Amino acid sequence: MTSSVSVRVRRVRAHPEPLALPRYETELAAGMDLRADIDGELTLGPLERVAVPTGLALALPAGYEAQLRPRSGLALKHGITLLNSPGTVDADYRGEVKVLLVNLSSQPFTLRRGERIAQLVVAPVSQVSLVELTVLDDTERGEGGFGSTGR
Repeated sequence: MTSSVSVRVRRVRAHPEPLALPRYETELAAGMDLRADIDGELTLGPLERVAVPTGLALALPAGYEAQLRPRSGLALKHGITLLNSPGTVDADYRGEVKVLLVNLSSQPFTLRRGERIAQLVVAPVSQVSLVELTVLDDTERGEGGFGSTGR
């Protein structure tokens, strides 16, 4: 069962041919595709990174975040992914959403206006209160991390 939440969106710049707003491409998709709001083309060399504008600013409701995630096809076919994945857009941020892309391949990759570059997933978040202690309760795992439960 899915819930419906309204997110207000503003285009941050005028363009003679505005890009389509993000939308779910299939009925049960978790994320909406964000598009590159660039003029012409942008080439990322091997290991190069760039903040790609989407042309959109969001007004998320309190208690929600927008997560920016890589697109699997770009990652598999071209080695293009997000450096801070998932990136977080906080509910109080009103600036343009930009996607921090990196080219992990050995070949240049050319991005064109309107190409889908990332997924946007809107999700609820919790704010917690931290309680400082000198000792934490024991668990079976304990302090084991980074591979401690096997390969």
